[in-house]
Amino acid sequence: QVQLVESGGGLVQAGGSLSLSCAASGRSFSNYVMAWFRQAPGKGHQFVAAISGDGSRTGYADSVKGRFTISRDNAKNTVYLQMNSLKSEDTAVYYCAAGWGEIQITRHEYSFWGQGTQVSVSS
Repeated sequence: QVQLVESGGGLVQAGGSLSLSCAASGRSFSNYVMAWFRQAPGKGHQFVAAISGDGSRTGYADSVKGRFTISRDNAKNTVYLQMNSLKSEDTAVYYCAAGWGEIQITRHEYSFWGQGTQVSVSS
């Protein structure tokens, strides 16, 4: 069992940057694949990025590749999402998720979810 708490959301102008954090409680954080998903108003959950347990492998949605960077610090039980060159279409609630095995892009592969943090990008 792991509990996840996101932070760092807010309002930013297009072209700006934000950094999200997700703090995990519970044991064996490094055993989990960690991911970020987002949900825009009226839409389903969209995969954003994921990182393997040891941090050696990452995966990104095409829409954020080159702009977003996922990282983790297993000593701090925390995963991060650095978001640069933000666009209005990045506006969404961003969720942190934890799962097992390899990096996956579908939400049902992740068993634990945070409560979400709002990111709003003004054009």
